[in-house]
Amino acid sequence: MSDILAGIDPLELSVPALVWAADEAVRRGARLRLVAAVPPVHDRLPYAADAHQSSLRIRAESMLANAADLVRELHGELWATTELVIGAPATVLRDRTPGSALAVVGSRRLGRAAEVLSEGSVVVPLTARADCPVVVIREPEHTPMHPPLVVVGVDGSTDCRAAVAFAVAEASLREARLLATWVWPRPLLSHGDAAQGLAERRRLLAESVAGHAARYPDVHVEQTVVRGHPVEELARASREALAVVVGRRGRGGYSGMRLGSTVHGLLHHADCPVITVPLPETGGKEGATARADRSRSRTDRPALAD
Repeated sequence: MSDILAGIDPLELSVPALVWAADEAVRRGARLRLVAAVPPVHDRLPYAADAHQSSLRIRAESMLANAADLVRELHGELWATTELVIGAPATVLRDRTPGSALAVVGSRRLGRAAEVLSEGSVVVPLTARADCPVVVIREPEHTPMHPPLVVVGVDGSTDCRAAVAFAVAEASLREARLLATWVWPRPLLSHGDAAQGLAERRRLLAESVAGHAARYPDVHVEQTVVRGHPVEELARASREALAVVVGRRGRGGYSGMRLGSTVHGLLHHADCPVITVPLPETGGKEGATARADRSRSRTDRPALAD
């Protein structure tokens, strides 16, 4: 059984993210794994560092207990575990994503630079390097529409294939419609046959969706090609959606650059949860290198588990 991994911020509990994760665990019949990470303290004298980390740990224990209580109130039958770890939050969560169905985190609404460079940032590093889809809850999902709507961004690349597969399955799980959107940026200079380009993109969009949709005949799939900026158009579609789903680039390079400008933009501008889906593990050289890098960088140690 794959877990739903929920990151618990020791400083501020994201109730929307916790509720989303708990509801999804119930829908999937999965275990909910609540994980809080207390970062090591390096910028203080030893005695001050110990006192500060002890204070952070006590606060994290309290936050985990509050999260577990809320989950029991929402879903008394849900199997949930808690774990407190000493380590960089993004690294702690990333190292627990292999084998997980989803990782769910809230957003502190940090600016782009802070999300990438801040020691305590989680959203960008985790989204860029996780081995499972990552759900970032910055805004709540929109449920008034019936049937509800899931949006997936499609561009014909290998990155979007796993995103489409995930989005169709999630729409089936939610009894929702799926809107597959190809955003065709407007050129700085007009050239070529626009009608031919539109027809080609419609064809590629249909090919990207067809195989996955056939496996879920209960899902009504709408397809659209729109002209404009990808972030703006997908953010506009997100205003009525349960979630917007996008693919992620490969594992190479600086973590902030792995995501691409569209994912970065959606993490800050989408009006619903954003789900970023990595390419499946190939088991080849790239996957082996990524696992070796994670093994070398792992510095966390379990502090409390139940």
